[in-house]
Amino acid sequence: MRWIIAIVLAAIFWALSAQPFIDTANHVQLIEQLGLNLRTALVQMGAVVLMFPVLDTFFLTPLREAMQSRTQQLEATYTEAEQLRARMEAMKTEYEARLAATEASAREQIQAQIKEATNLRTELIAEANSKRDEMLKKATEEIAYEKTRVISEIRSEVVNLTLMATERVLGENVDNDRNRKLVQEFIDKVEVPG
Repeated sequence: MRWIIAIVLAAIFWALSAQPFIDTANHVQLIEQLGLNLRTALVQMGAVVLMFPVLDTFFLTPLREAMQSRTQQLEATYTEAEQLRARMEAMKTEYEARLAATEASAREQIQAQIKEATNLRTELIAEANSKRDEMLKKATEEIAYEKTRVISEIRSEVVNLTLMATERVLGENVDNDRNRKLVQEFIDKVEVPG
C-alpha cells in the first residue's frame, strides 16, 4: 500500500511539474529572488517521496527485525537467570527439608553443609546476576551502537540515492557539496519512526 501511495504522490508531483503554469509561477518575484525553480523542486519532491518506501523496505524493516531479535535474546537470557534463581530457591527448600529430618542425629555435619551451601548459593547467584547484568549491558550497548551506525549509514545512503535519482531525472550532475548539504539537512529534519 505504501508503494502505491508513494507512486501516486510522485506521479502527482511530476505531473504538476509538467504543467504550463509552473513557468509562470517561476517568474513570481519572490521565487526568482529565492533562486528556486518550481519544476525542478516538484521533480525532486517526487523522487524523495519514492525513496521513503525503499528506505523502509531495505533499511528500516531489517533494522527493526534485528532489534527485535536482540530483544528476544535478552529476554531469553533474563529468563535463564530467573530459572537459575528458581532452581537455587528449590535447592534451598529441599536442603532445609532434609535438614529438619536429620537434625537430631547430625546437627554439626548439617550446620557445616548449610554454611557451604549458602556460600555456594551466594556465589552462584552473584555470578548469575553478574553475568546477566554484563550480558544486558553489552547487548544494550551493541544495540545502541548498531542503531546509531545503521541510521548513519542509511542517512548517507539516502543522500547518495537522492542525488543519483535527481541526476537521472534532470540528466545533469547535481552531486556537489551544496546539494549534498541540502539533502542531508532535509533528512536530518525527517523523524525516523522507531
